[in-house]
Amino acid sequence: MSAPPLDVRIRPMVEPDLERVLAIANSHCDAPHWSLAAYQAACNPKNAPQRIALVAAVRQSGAIAGFTVASLLPPQAEIEIIAVAAEFQRQGVARQLLIALMTAPNIVQASEILLEVRASNPALLLYRSLGFEQCGLRSGYYADPVEDALLMRLPLSWDNA
Repeated sequence: MSAPPLDVRIRPMVEPDLERVLAIANSHCDAPHWSLAAYQAACNPKNAPQRIALVAAVRQSGAIAGFTVASLLPPQAEIEIIAVAAEFQRQGVARQLLIALMTAPNIVQASEILLEVRASNPALLLYRSLGFEQCGLRSGYYADPVEDALLMRLPLSWDNA
């Protein structure tokens, strides 16, 4: 990436964000297509499982450029979805979302972050650059086209020093 990262503010996802979040998710054919109720539940810290739901808002306009949702089931957190709007892709938004997730206050309950990704997904480079390592394979997991799913993990260490 040669351009500087897009200037975004990463913050918790809230109800007024959900129309845009749904539009971004639905624009990606490979993304999970959750209902509005599922995203509402992800925003509620009292729901189980607990989720960390973040959005990247462009500082100048306030537009939602992308979002991520991870479930928190200690000792693991699992990235359920990360999506960036087409007009904001390749501008560092996903990296900023992942870094914010990795440093979210309640992530300290987890000792690792897990994710699953298509073997051909260009985001693999990003995940590996942040320290994710392949820990498994689901052969032929995805359809249309049939493709393997790579299971990846990022160990987290919490030094009290």
